This record gives sequence, structure tokens and C-alpha cells, in this order.
Amino acid sequence: MPSTHKKDKPWDTEDIDKWEVQPFKPEDNAGGTFAEESSFAVLFPKYREVYLKEAWPGVTKALQQHGIACTLDLIDGCMTVKTTRKTFDPAAILKARDLVKLLARSVPAPQALRILQDDVACDIIKIRNLVRSKEKFVKRRQRLLGPGGQTLKALELLTETYILVQGNTVSALGPYKGLKQVRRVVEECMANVHPIYQIKELMIRRELEKDPELAQENWERFLPNYKKRSLSKRKVPYKVSDKSKKVYTPFPPPQEKSKVDLQIEAGEYHISKEAKKRIAHEEMMEKQKVKQEEKKRQREQDFIAPEENGGEKKKKKRKTRAEE
Repeated sequence: MPSTHKKDKPWDTEDIDKWEVQPFKPEDNAGGTFAEESSFAVLFPKYREVYLKEAWPGVTKALQQHGIACTLDLIDGCMTVKTTRKTFDPAAILKARDLVKLLARSVPAPQALRILQDDVACDIIKIRNLVRSKEKFVKRRQRLLGPGGQTLKALELLTETYILVQGNTVSALGPYKGLKQVRRVVEECMANVHPIYQIKELMIRRELEKDPELAQENWERFLPNYKKRSLSKRKVPYKVSDKSKKVYTPFPPPQEKSKVDLQIEAGEYHISKEAKKRIAHEEMMEKQKVKQEEKKRQREQDFIAPEENGGEKKKKKRKTRAEE
């Protein structure tokens, strides 16, 4: 039942943006300091040591503004973040945890520090377990990058995110809506769907969003509908089996005759080895004789005189003196 208790609210005006995310300030923390310390530790690979050592002062300065302490252990290869008595935002430690995760996944420090903003989130997608074959995995990962990284750059512009493909994971950083679109494209790319199809759909949606008249309409008629096509053009299978109905018989098919049975039928089973050799030798000599006669006929054809095409010449009658 709808509420009948409606009163005018003088503070609720039309110029107020109800969806705006208000920044969390130290005054908003009415509870004071935290009762317990929270900490997260993330390991990083050996090749990241030099870069992290150079970028760590900037990371420490950015985390100090949120009251988060951080340490870099180069001996154990570990990054640790923890809360202090100056921490006022409960979500800051979770943002700091995501920050060290991104730094361990080879994301540049200037991009990774954006995670400390309220409207920015991150998503680390594990793609290695989505494809069994290593060769297929490498090809599909390269398909996600595109020639010269063009496919990845187009996806970044359309989703307004930062994407880094590193090893067996894809790290994405940006707004929540863009991260959802990136995860969908990456998972479908690993399922053998080319990312260009998703990019085309995102481009069409981006143009449709600009038209306020289409805000309440269904966009399915504008979006492309790709049908799965078979790669093989062959309509008839290589081996055509006879699928016609056969008369059912309870008896099994007759057994094929063995080599011994065939020898018994031909009368060769009880012949001795010497006789078999003699028969085989006679057959071989007979074949040789036939071939020799054939070669002899071919050689004799060269000595046969060709037939004359002219035939007999007609003798001219000599005219007598009387005829002259």
C-alpha cells in the first residue's frame, strides 16, 4: 500500500545530485580510532624490485594522506600495508590492499594510485584456467591485445578503464561499469569470441546513449546479432555409411576365414616346404618368361619396315608415231 504520509521537504531541491558520492572526511568518523590494527601483505616477483624501490616514496606519500602505513621488504619480496591511529576511513585499508596488488601485477605506480579515489575500483581477472591448451591460450591472449595493442587501446577508450595484460592475468582499473564490460570481453575472448564484436557493440551503445529519445526504448534492434558459422564448407561427410534399415537377425555375422582355412581350401596346407618353394619358383619363372617375350616383341617392332603410303606408280604410255 503506498504511503499517504507525504510532507514537503524544504531541503530536498531539484539541484541536489542524489547519486553523487560524497568524500569521506575525518569529521565523518564519529567513532574515533580503530580498536584493532588491520594489515595486508602481498608478494611481488624479483623483476619488480628495481621499479618498486624507485616508486615507493610516492606510494608512501599518497598512503600517508589516508593514514595508512606501508613497508617494502626487498629481502622477502613482500609489500605490507596496515592501519594506524591516524586512519579515519575504514575502506582505506581495502584500497591500500588493492594498490599493492596492482603494483605486484606490474601496473605503473601513477595508474595504480588512482585506486585510492572513491569512484575507481580494480579487477584482476585470471585467464590461464579458462583455456586448457597452452597454444590456444597464447593465441587468444594475443588476440585480446591486437596488432600493435590497437584492440586493447580501443577497449580502454570505450570502457574508460586502464587494462594491463601481464602473464596469466588481466588487470583492469576504472569505474565499476567499465570493469563489468572489460570482464565480459576478456572472458568471451578466452571462450574463442573475437573482441572486435564486443567493441562494435560498445561503440553502438555509446552512440545510442547520446540520444535522449532512445533512453526508454529497447536497443536490441540497433545491436548487431552475429550468428555462429561453421568453418567447414563440406556438406557431405568423407565416410558415408549405409544408414538404411536392415533386417534384424539374432545370429552374429559369419566369421572371416583365416589364412589356414584358405590354404586348406586351395589344397596347399599339407604340401611340404620344399614343394611350396618349387611351386613359388615355377610361378616366378613363368612370370619372367611372359615379361621376356613381351620385351622381345617390343624390340622386334623397331626392325619392322614401315608401310609405304605412295603405293605403285602409274606407268606412262609412250605415244607412237602414228598417234603423233
